[in-house]
Order: sequence, then structure tokens, then C-alpha cells
Amino acid sequence: MAERAEQAEQAGHGHGQAGHGQAELGRCHYPRIMIAAPHGASGKTVTTLGLLRALRRQGHMVQAYKKGPDFIDTGWHSVATARQSRNLDSFFMSPDQICQVVATSSQDARLSIIEGAMGLYDGLDIHGSSSSAEIAKITRTPIVLVLDVTRMTRTAAAVILGCQLFDPAVRVAGVILNRVRSARQESLLREAVARYCGIPVIGALPVNDRLIIPSRHLGLLSSTEANECEQILESLADIVAAAVDLEALLDLADGVVDLPVTARPPAATPPSASSLALGARPRVSTQRVRIAVVRDEAFCFYYPENLQALEAQGGELLTVDSLRDARLPSDLDALYIGGGFPESYASRLEANASFRGSLRGHAEAGLPICAECGGLVYLGRSLTWQQRCYAMAGALPLDTHMREHRQAHGYTLLRATEQHPWLKAGTVVKGHEFHHSEVSWRDPSLAFAYHNIRGTGVQDDRDGIVFRGIVASYTHVNALASPAWAEAFVAQARAYRAARDCSAAEAGERLTALARKSGRDGSCLPTR
Repeated sequence: MAERAEQAEQAGHGHGQAGHGQAELGRCHYPRIMIAAPHGASGKTVTTLGLLRALRRQGHMVQAYKKGPDFIDTGWHSVATARQSRNLDSFFMSPDQICQVVATSSQDARLSIIEGAMGLYDGLDIHGSSSSAEIAKITRTPIVLVLDVTRMTRTAAAVILGCQLFDPAVRVAGVILNRVRSARQESLLREAVARYCGIPVIGALPVNDRLIIPSRHLGLLSSTEANECEQILESLADIVAAAVDLEALLDLADGVVDLPVTARPPAATPPSASSLALGARPRVSTQRVRIAVVRDEAFCFYYPENLQALEAQGGELLTVDSLRDARLPSDLDALYIGGGFPESYASRLEANASFRGSLRGHAEAGLPICAECGGLVYLGRSLTWQQRCYAMAGALPLDTHMREHRQAHGYTLLRATEQHPWLKAGTVVKGHEFHHSEVSWRDPSLAFAYHNIRGTGVQDDRDGIVFRGIVASYTHVNALASPAWAEAFVAQARAYRAARDCSAAEAGERLTALARKSGRDGSCLPTR
């Protein structure tokens, strides 16, 4: 126990020595653990989901997080826990912001579980920037390694020991063995880990086809479209609860050092992007603008911080459904269409012609529209997938094709051009792209809102197609990393509303003048 405490203290102070610049004004104790692995496809996600649901079934309130920009895993987390999972990403967030997100969203949780990504030390560069290990150091979180032990016994200890020694500031506190084939293999593995690594094996998951989630080209099947989602989660929880010592996991989570935060979070207040984005302040307005957000099975990829940032700047968010609603509300000031799987719902999107027509009408009127990835696809004329062409909204003069192989994947860094309708030229925004579609044809006169400093975009290091009031990009912008985005978008919505109200007032004045000219009684208005 003394050795564990010494390791925890070393992990706690190692990050500060690394020079991430956290000024600790307060310290908070939040039980937490990270589930990581030496390499991708080790079983981190199914193990995490099984743990989340199993702990929830025991009556524990669990807060989930995902290292990195992934939307799909956080969707599954949210279903498993009945709480909004959050992304923790050091490419988007400062160390202070990361800790503030954890502190704010974990206040009422029994424990928090952070799911890592890729290999433990894999990041953007040779230094491991934006790696799972970096997030563990920033948040001072101990790690439980999920180790794929296929055709392995004693060598497993060498792999674990390598992860332990590679960075002394990272605390590997326990191991869950995965894909164990026999009792003899499990026994040898447990003995080797105990002898050479000095940490507990808290679980051994067997080879089992039920520990698989149906896959698709973006990774895991989206939680919003899996009809068997609950059955999958319950099945994972059954297996994990039988194979993992949940009390041992809780003990590891309880043994953490305090989370370093610059200020204690407000009690029972959800984190707003304005409060988390250092230096950003919400714009006070007596009149909120109405921003429709398309949220359904086809379009479900949104960073919570983005929606909170729009609200903080004065947006009233209205949820609309592209699959079921007949039309958009008539009094909108802006529209936000995120990413998702439009190809999976292409026939239903095509069938809802009234909604597509309503959207197209708003676009033709100049409504400010921000579309990301799947939203870009939907705004085009057509989508071709699996040798079939589907009609889309027709708000943009372009066509898209869904390709078998991935077209782009990774972080993006964009600089706004002079053509951007609401961001000042030169403004830099950060985001993420991951798509299999490509723009196969577009009107060559279309302008671009962004020049790509990093990332692929639509074409030739450019992203964000501009047409009327639309900016449609493959990049999912992150509001925490790009605080100007929400402020400028809401300001554009406010300007659109003012122009519309002015036009309506002018039209009313013209009708009044015509009425006065029509006769002394003012009753004979011109007819069409």
C-alpha cells in the first residue's frame, strides 16, 4: 500500500513538473480510473461499456469520458450510463479546461471512467502529445490496462512492465486480461503479472463472440441506430460483471490523488463552453435567437460544448428531426446540421421531400446554416452510395459519393478566408474530420470558408463550402478550442433576424400606404 501511495504521489506531481502550466487554486477528490491498452483493437471499448453498465446496474452513478474527439464511443457511453459522456482532448483543451470538465461533470458521480484511445502512449508526435497517457497525467488518473493476451503468457508481463516504466509519471494500477482461452493460460498470466509487475489482475475476459459490437466503416455501430443496443449493453455487462472484480476497480478509483483544478466548479451547474474556454465570456442579449439543431438517427454527432457555447452566446436551441418532421419552423434565425450517418438513412431522408423542400427554401432566403460532414452531404443535390443515387436537400450545388475507403481522418486546423460569411478572415479554428464521402462534383464558382493548415477538407487544402448563408465543412469544429465560432455564428443569426424583421416592417408599411391610397375607408387592399 505504501508503494501504491508513493506511485500515486509520483504520478500526481510528475505532470506538474512536465510544465503544462496548471496553477492549482483548488483540489478536488473525484474517484476515477482510465481504461487504456498497449494498442488499438485490444477490447477497450467493449470492456469500458461492460463496466459502465455493470456498475450502473449495481446502483452506482458513473460518469464516462472518451480521450480524443470520437463521437461514436461517447454515444455508447451515454446510453450505457444514462448520462452525457464527454470528450477529453488536449488538442482542443488546455489542462485547466480538461480538469474543469472532469470536475464539473463528475460532481454527483460515484466514480468516473475515462476510456483511452489507440495505444496508451500513442499521440500526435514522438512526444505523445494528445495521447491517453497525457490525459492520465493531466487528470492524475490511474490506469487499468486492457491486455489482449492472444497466444501470450509470460510475455504479457513484459508488455505491462514496459508501459509501467516508459513514463514514471504514468501510474498503471491494474490489468484486465482479454481474450483468455483457458484456465491454465489465465493462471500463468496472473502469476507472471504478480511476480514481475507488482500490480493486480482485476479481471480476465474470455474469448467470446458476445464481446463484439457490430462494426461499420466509421468504427463502432452508432448507438442511436442500433436497435439491439440495450441487449448488447446488457450482454456486455453480464460478461464483465462475471469476469472482473468490480470492488477492486472501485478501490483503485477511490485511491486517486486529488484532481487539480484552478477553481472549484459551481455546484450542480452543467459546464458551459463559455466558462470552460479560458477568457471567453457569454454575450448578454435581451433577445435570444432561434437556432434549429438537426438531431435524429441520421445526424447525431455534436460536441456538447458546441451546443452550450451557442446557448451561452444567446441562442435558443430547437431540436428538429430530418426523418420525421414535415418542415422546419418558419421563424428560424439559424440552422446547425452536425455529422452522422446520412448514407444509412438516405432513403428516408429522400422520402421526406417536404422537409428537404423547407430546408432548401430557408437556404434560398439566406438563413445562416452551419453544416459539418454528414450535414454537408445532406445539403448537396445527391448522395451516391452502393450504386444508388439519393436526392438530398439541394441547398448546395454539389454531389457526394460514399467511398469504400476512408477519405480523411484526423485533427484539423483551419484559417478563415475572406469569403467566410461570419468569421473574421484569419481566425483560426480547431476541429476533427473523419469521413468516407467525397464531393464528386461541385459548381466551380463556389468559394471556401477555410484554408487548411492541417487536415484534408473538401479539396486542395480547402474546407467549408460557402453558398448564400451556408458554411458546409468536413471539419467538426470544437467550440472550446475555437471560442470565436459560436460568438460569430450567433451574431450572424442575430443580424439575419434583424434584417428579416426590418423587411417585414417595411412590407407592413407598404401595405398600410396602399390601404390608405385605396380609398377613404381603407378597406380595398389590392388582391393578387
